[in-house]
Amino acid sequence: MPWLPDDERFLHHALTLAADAAAFASPNPAVGCVLTTASGQVLGEGAHHYDQRDHAEIAALKQAAALGRSVQGATAYVTLEPCSITGRTGPCADALISAGIARCVIATADPNPAVHGNGIAKLRAAGIEVEVATPTSPLGQQARRLNDAFAFSIVHGRPFVTLKAALSTDGKLAPPPASRMSTAPHWLTGEAARADVQQLRHASDAILTGIGTVLADNPSLTDRTGLPRRRPLLRIVLDSQLRTPLDSQLIRTASDDLLLLASHDAPQANEQQLLAAGAQIFRGTFAEALQHLHTLGLRSLLIEAGPTVNGAFLNLQLADKLVLYFAESELGPQAVPFAANGLSPFALQETLTSPTRTTFPHGNGEDIRITGYLHDPWK
Repeated sequence: MPWLPDDERFLHHALTLAADAAAFASPNPAVGCVLTTASGQVLGEGAHHYDQRDHAEIAALKQAAALGRSVQGATAYVTLEPCSITGRTGPCADALISAGIARCVIATADPNPAVHGNGIAKLRAAGIEVEVATPTSPLGQQARRLNDAFAFSIVHGRPFVTLKAALSTDGKLAPPPASRMSTAPHWLTGEAARADVQQLRHASDAILTGIGTVLADNPSLTDRTGLPRRRPLLRIVLDSQLRTPLDSQLIRTASDDLLLLASHDAPQANEQQLLAAGAQIFRGTFAEALQHLHTLGLRSLLIEAGPTVNGAFLNLQLADKLVLYFAESELGPQAVPFAANGLSPFALQETLTSPTRTTFPHGNGEDIRITGYLHDPWK
């Protein structure tokens, strides 16, 4: 059956519901659902909130029931394939079948290889008409981008890593250290681009920087959007020898939201002081640390760091997505490079898949954001 005139509109609304609840869904995927009559009347809608347990389909069914509306013969618009297995809750595919829906429109299939396609098959076996957006369609792409982190982590067992950097037009991170005031950040981009970075932080489970950035800039690394979220943004520092100052902003504001990643030979005395100040500490390699984050239920990690950390993640092929902001200024050959190993942000740009370009006003000019993938999370 072809798509109906209202299908795109209602599926887009379901995607909006999912996006609005994304900060409440992790470690599960962000999902939205809208139930309608054949004539287009909305019967119920909902999105998944991890703490409330109900998946989006169940939330929509419960809302319809609370309003006294029958969903017999209804159409369900769902952003992700209804689940077919029992986890924290029962299978949503079974719930939709039992409710008597006649049609289901899905934005994307489940990326989990263990369940991919099973929910769709179960619905069709029950006589329900099922339509699935193609992966290359605008709605299909929107649905996938919303759950990049879940799709990647469910297969690879580590968080999906986004490396963000603000750069000059000549690809530098900051002026030469000798020209900077101690612990004073140098802003390359304008307020609009910096506000966009806060949205990146809000959409992430954790943010990571290196000890070099902590010592140079004394950052707080907080989510400053003011938007609610299910759990605090976990702030992480790659600090092999546990040198994070006890009077740093990170330590002074630590409240079960600060993790220091150290090497096995880091001084024990430093560890005891930092633990007493409220930091958590994990000793191990990069790969071990990422696996540890996954076991903590973290699906997305944002990197905001200097050249050493940037180079390390890129060299180890542990960066999956790049978000590069370019300001209309040059810093010169002596400025801080993007990556310590000589990797050029411009060369990396050429290797990105699905690149996008966005502009933000900055004074009389503009900042440019280039976003793209180094690893396809849905492959």
